[in-house]
Amino acid sequence: MQFREKNSSTIAHFLCSSLRKPSTNVLEEDSMEQDIESPVTIHQPKLPKQAREDLPKNLNKECAKRKIQRYVRKDGKCNVHHGNVRETYRYLTDIFTTLVDLKWRFNLLIFVMVYTVTWLFFGMIWWLIAYMRGDMDHIGDSTWTPCVSNLNGFVSAFLFSIETETTIGYGYRVITDKCPEGIVLLLIQSVLGSIVNAFMVGCMFVKISQPKKRAETLVFSTNAVISMRDGKLCLMFRVGDLRNSHIVEASIRAKLIKSKQTKEGEFIPLNQTDINVGYYTGDDRLFLVSPLIISHEINQQSPFWEISKAQLPKEELEIVVILEGMVEATGMTCQARSSYVTSEILWGYRFTPVLTLEDGFYEVDYNSFHETYETNTPVYSAKELAEMASRAELPLTWSVSSKLDQHAELETEEEEKNQEDQNERNGDVANLENESKV
Repeated sequence: MQFREKNSSTIAHFLCSSLRKPSTNVLEEDSMEQDIESPVTIHQPKLPKQAREDLPKNLNKECAKRKIQRYVRKDGKCNVHHGNVRETYRYLTDIFTTLVDLKWRFNLLIFVMVYTVTWLFFGMIWWLIAYMRGDMDHIGDSTWTPCVSNLNGFVSAFLFSIETETTIGYGYRVITDKCPEGIVLLLIQSVLGSIVNAFMVGCMFVKISQPKKRAETLVFSTNAVISMRDGKLCLMFRVGDLRNSHIVEASIRAKLIKSKQTKEGEFIPLNQTDINVGYYTGDDRLFLVSPLIISHEINQQSPFWEISKAQLPKEELEIVVILEGMVEATGMTCQARSSYVTSEILWGYRFTPVLTLEDGFYEVDYNSFHETYETNTPVYSAKELAEMASRAELPLTWSVSSKLDQHAELETEEEEKNQEDQNERNGDVANLENESKV
């Protein structure tokens, strides 16, 4: 039993990996795989019946495990669903935000239903007052003073309720001064109608003026690139604004979404790590008139410090970029988001320039906004490049220091020899003087 499960899992893994290769054809008739680039034919082993039946299920499971799941989609929507929320009453405590966050079809449905229900409710009360006072029994009696003139049924009461709440006032149905309960109801309906108008119209106004649509004209490059800039390995992506009205106080942020395990063995799923895009130098605050290339220098504080070109496709990570600013026309805060997975990070590429100088103005060619071109970039990680640079500098340092030490030793030896010669000469002179005295 264990051998069958192991064999089925192995074959499923083999087929899942082979299906990902564009140069492999799977022949179902003779159960054989053949690599197009290689002349060697690989025959698939004959599987037991149970393994053949379980193969599609295991294959789908293996492929699903290897599929990269986005945390933030390319259009900026977060791919997170909240489930098992038991304290649903919290949504009702902030009913205004709840209504604004609803989809348009539900919002319009609630808008129509609120007004219809209030009209029907007060129309029913007007009809009950007329019925309890006996106005329905004296329709057409000129000697009888009804609560509401020309109210002869529920339909007319409903129309009077609409006229009262919307302040239309056609003049055909009017309330009389012989009905105090009608006067009180008129005051209540007028106040509640004003509150309902303020709430629903305000909700619709806020939903219409939301800056979410403004974020659709803020574009991010399809891919991010890694290449050399000013002698340093950098991660770069491009942002642009399609409108002529600019984003005021625009700022850019970037987050690395990657699961990690601490030294104590704690597993943190989707851990968020800040990516410095110029926070300390002020480069994260943008003047977004034309497309800009946002650069992140890969240094010792960067999460990409130890990632090389060969290791990058093996990493399961996602870069989330966030552009924030105020809409110039409305003054409301706008936020645009996008993300890049490992397959969307191109190593050894740069962005094609899109800004050209014309006669008296600068022109932006958005046809080339997402285009990149290949450039000469080392395949090593930033850490390996720094180590190679340090090793290249060390022999030079050692040679200079050794030469300085040798020069100092020679000078010391020459000084000692000169001192000895001077002492010998002084001794010879003293001997000659003694001999002459004798």
